[in-house]
Amino acid sequence: MSVRVDVVLVRPKEDGNIGAVARLARNFGAERLVLVAPRGAVGAVARRRSMGGLALLKAAVRAPSFERATAEADLVVGTTDLSTGRSTAYLRRSVSPERLGEILRTVEGRVALVFGPEDNGLSRRELARCDLLVHIPARREFPTLNLSHAAGVVLYAVLRARGPADPESTPAPEILELNGREKELFLERLAELLERIGYPAHKRRGLILLFRRVLGRATPTEAEYRMMLGLFKSLERTMMDRGTHGRK
Repeated sequence: MSVRVDVVLVRPKEDGNIGAVARLARNFGAERLVLVAPRGAVGAVARRRSMGGLALLKAAVRAPSFERATAEADLVVGTTDLSTGRSTAYLRRSVSPERLGEILRTVEGRVALVFGPEDNGLSRRELARCDLLVHIPARREFPTLNLSHAAGVVLYAVLRARGPADPESTPAPEILELNGREKELFLERLAELLERIGYPAHKRRGLILLFRRVLGRATPTEAEYRMMLGLFKSLERTMMDRGTHGRK
């Protein structure tokens, strides 16, 4: 994916939110911040909240209208707190941030991510000008996210669409390849060791189950299982030596 991302804030109300979004835009690799008729002064609070995104905030493009702000975009993505579902009252169904990432994975060009004002979001007319709508699922009793929080969720989804090989991104957590055979071998060796040391027979089953649960939560790698199995081998050798030559 080689999209260039503009973050467009339409009639933002809170100075602090503008600064926070500038920081997020910098965190997640957006190219430009575009402000459409901000209702508050973009002043000290915005600068303080922007932190490392201050350069992006200072270079923010001012646009008089939604149309002018998105004129250079090849794809206009509007955000909405309304879950459109199957309703015919809306122009199109919205997609999730994850689905947006999948769509953008094979897209080239300039994408405008458009966020409406904090109090009532984008208007129906503005939503009608969007090529795609994104909705962030939330609890029904309180489905509206803070502007900067919504921007963070959507920008993260777009960044992750670039994939683990993106040289401009910090690496995602390493994918662990589980090995069920090694796990079962570990539990077998553990059972044998418990028997050799005389651990009470009526407690062995419960202890093995405990280890199975712990290993399931920890998801050890194959290399980690091998290290633990190596410990069992060392214990077995020590026990055999002591059994042959007496206690040391």
